[in-house]
Amino acid sequence: MTIKQIFPRKYRGKLMDALMFLPDKPYIRLFYYAATGKFPNLKNPKGYNEKLQWLKLHDRHPEYTTLADKLAVKDYIDERLGKGYCFTTLGTWNSFDEIDFGSLPNRFVLKCNHDSGSVKIIHDKSRLTAADYKELRDFYQYRLKYDFFYAGREYPYRNIPRRIMAEEYMENTDCPGQSLADYKFFCFDGEPKLLLLASGRGNHHHSEDYFDMDFNHLSEIRNGWEPSAVPPKKPKCFEEMKQMAAILSAGITHVRMDFYEIGGKPYFGEYTFFSGGGYELFRPEEWEQRLGDWIHLP
Repeated sequence: MTIKQIFPRKYRGKLMDALMFLPDKPYIRLFYYAATGKFPNLKNPKGYNEKLQWLKLHDRHPEYTTLADKLAVKDYIDERLGKGYCFTTLGTWNSFDEIDFGSLPNRFVLKCNHDSGSVKIIHDKSRLTAADYKELRDFYQYRLKYDFFYAGREYPYRNIPRRIMAEEYMENTDCPGQSLADYKFFCFDGEPKLLLLASGRGNHHHSEDYFDMDFNHLSEIRNGWEPSAVPPKKPKCFEEMKQMAAILSAGITHVRMDFYEIGGKPYFGEYTFFSGGGYELFRPEEWEQRLGDWIHLP
């Protein structure tokens, strides 16, 4: 039994609030045990997720805050890659009550810039009721108050100025009506070594497939969802995404670089410093160790 089974996502925040008083190390040890059934070796970590916990405690750099900020990072991406690789920002606000919904298109995406899991897709603004607006307001006002650093003690989230932001809705041109596939590159000292392709998110067709850097399907890997029955096809811009991942992850011990593809063009998603919060073990065990070996602790 793991923490995800005992406490659904909506209740986990309350549990974390209750234990917020704990210092970082005992908090991490407790939640690692709740998630995996064993305490992490933080003195001499070996596996991938153990090393992520070590990095939380020891690999803390102020510039990571900019990279984790979903708003500020866009300027950084423009500087490193050039313009046109980020989704268009339609507006930013300090509170929900500041949002001018009249100025927004009928379909758009709302989210906070300082956390994970606050995305709301507005498919048809004209159909929103007073109850819908109240639900959105309650949700985002709560999210703005919450310091996401305390959810997993992930240093990059600390001190991000909290905003609500709206982005343009991007259509899946290959499969209209379906969510965009996520291309997540696990990078180690600036070298992409593993790709997680998550597709069908938000519905019962959600699948997660792993590939090496030659796009060979690694069907044996499990880290949550099952792989698809038919392996996804290689994206047209796979090599370009891989190159972008290398550029953006240079100088970082480990980070997961997330991208989307629309009409053959890559788009930046986000920097993820701790995949799964560092609480989701890879199976089989050899992959937990292999990814751990790829992390060279400073």
